[in-house]
Amino acid sequence: MRNFVVTIDGKSYQVAVEEVGGNSVEVKETVPLKQAAEAPVKAVSPASGEKILSPFPGLIKNILVADGAEVKKDQPIIVLEAMKMDNEITAPCDGKITVCVAKGANVETNALLATIG
Repeated sequence: MRNFVVTIDGKSYQVAVEEVGGNSVEVKETVPLKQAAEAPVKAVSPASGEKILSPFPGLIKNILVADGAEVKKDQPIIVLEAMKMDNEITAPCDGKITVCVAKGANVETNALLATIG
């Protein structure tokens, strides 16, 4: 079973696909994704704290902390999936975090993931 995000007529769906033989596939499940996953990154002023940028393009697989939570240096905060591997993004310093992405969003290199201030 493999999961994909498919956009049709501007609406995104999470689709689970199972290979059934040869070149054919069978769609097992579709789930509409929240519009928040496609929403633009929150506007955060440069003076609002330490920026956490995406080191590479990928999919936000999980957000491990709540927006506004206190985090400690080196604490895992986001799971970024790239090339079928989960990569933990950690806090570079102590402070209060502002999360700037949504679970399920695709991000590019240097996209703003969060700030800590």
